[in-house]
Amino acid sequence: MHQAMAATLEHCVQEIRHIQQDARKSGSKVERPKWPMVILRSPKGWTGPAEVDGHKVEGFWRSHQVPLAEMREKASHLALLEEWLRSYRPQELFDDAGQLVSELRDLAPEGARRMGANPHANGGLLRRGLKLPQFRDYRVPVEKPGTTEVGPTQILGQFLRDVARDNPTNFRVFSPDENASNRLTALYEVTKKTWLGEHFPEDADGGELAPDGRVMEMLSEHTLEGWLEGYLLTGRHGFLSTYEAFVHVIDSMFNQHAKWLDKCNELPWCADIASLNLLITSTVWRQDHNGFTHQDPGFSMSSPIRARPLHASTCRPMPTACCRSSAIALRSTNYVNVIVADKQPHLQYLNMDEAIKHCTKGASIWRQASSDQDSEPDLFMASCGDIATMEALAATAMLRQHFPEVKLRFVNVVDLFRLVPSTEHLHGFTDNEFDALFTTDKPVIFNFHAYPWLIHRLTYRRHNHHNLHVRGYKERGNINTPMELAIQNQVDRFSLAIDAIYRVPSLRVRGAHAREALLNMQIDCRNYAYEHGIDKPEIVDWKWPL
Repeated sequence: MHQAMAATLEHCVQEIRHIQQDARKSGSKVERPKWPMVILRSPKGWTGPAEVDGHKVEGFWRSHQVPLAEMREKASHLALLEEWLRSYRPQELFDDAGQLVSELRDLAPEGARRMGANPHANGGLLRRGLKLPQFRDYRVPVEKPGTTEVGPTQILGQFLRDVARDNPTNFRVFSPDENASNRLTALYEVTKKTWLGEHFPEDADGGELAPDGRVMEMLSEHTLEGWLEGYLLTGRHGFLSTYEAFVHVIDSMFNQHAKWLDKCNELPWCADIASLNLLITSTVWRQDHNGFTHQDPGFSMSSPIRARPLHASTCRPMPTACCRSSAIALRSTNYVNVIVADKQPHLQYLNMDEAIKHCTKGASIWRQASSDQDSEPDLFMASCGDIATMEALAATAMLRQHFPEVKLRFVNVVDLFRLVPSTEHLHGFTDNEFDALFTTDKPVIFNFHAYPWLIHRLTYRRHNHHNLHVRGYKERGNINTPMELAIQNQVDRFSLAIDAIYRVPSLRVRGAHAREALLNMQIDCRNYAYEHGIDKPEIVDWKWPL
């Protein structure tokens, strides 16, 4: 058996080398090769005890359990174990001192040929840093906050295009058949989709196929995640984009990679590898035609939180921030970076310098939306996410118009780990920093992109947690308009403003008329969406008014 296996592997290695040589000589005329595949069929539990206590083990399901579970109680089990281990003839493998005999020891390869020293098994030894463009070159002019709409991933596609252009041998983009849908088509200006199969005439019309393409597309999230991890583990760099609802397919793989990184950080000989970078897009609140099946923000917010020592950059809707986050992610090592950015156009609120400062802080006060300068706020309106932020801003504007004397503070969060205590995560705020931002006794309405419970989980130890009221996705959806979906989950501007009236003691009675007006506006929006299938023009075309 050993000789047969050795001969088979030798044959496969030689065949692989011939395939590689032929491909490198042929230039662009590369055909899909037939790679060798070894199929080994062996009995389950091969070489183990054939039977234990009269029950079949070898070649049967029991061999995958603990075949000898009562060695302390049954001498027969201990005898079977000894017989099993002696069947490997250890007396021929080790000398009297228990060391491997010299003739076997001399068979081991030396240097990088050793399995544990092979640089491809310790890919950080082969890693070369990427040549990254200056993310400031992808700035979006924002003359007035909340008046310009831009698609974050469209700008990101231009950034990734230039990364691919400047790193043609050690950078790939992975996408489950959604690279175009995710607005990353600028990549095709410098590279194509990897394709070695048959071509048809229609492929010339937008197929974007090439044998040396650097975009890996396949409608199989777990296959792409496996490709990406293998690419990183062998010293290269990668970027995976996928729909928010379907990234759950790789949840377990993501967690296993994070655990592996955690342990590698404890091993000084394990060289740093490039970070695993995920772009989560086509998000829950803009599934205008896909509907309920595509509404699931669970992974993008909760899975990174479980990766204790790692970094997650989340919900950065501004194109400038999206490129900045990607630049940081691609430059980092031994991290898992999750960037959440919708593919649809969204209002932009910060210019380049403001976006850099805001993302550096991870969470900050937006002065242009606040009215509590040099005074104590009556209410906080906080947000995380693109639609969540727009609706919170719209609610803030209405509250300031109805109640100009009320002091409002608007806080936006782009790094969820800032909410965690600094004792639990490197990015976390200290208690003093958190209290300075949110106080210890004022009501906070937090409009969140994903499930509300996550914010409570991150902030449960904070002083003002009892005043924190989180709105988010509650699994109420259909093929809705954006406003209709927001209303169903109570993250819309009207629900937020009405909640604010209730949370501020001085408004509970005198705010009744404003509350009625807001309810009427909300009802009008629902009726209009039901009748016309789209949102009212004043909702679609809303801009920051103050």
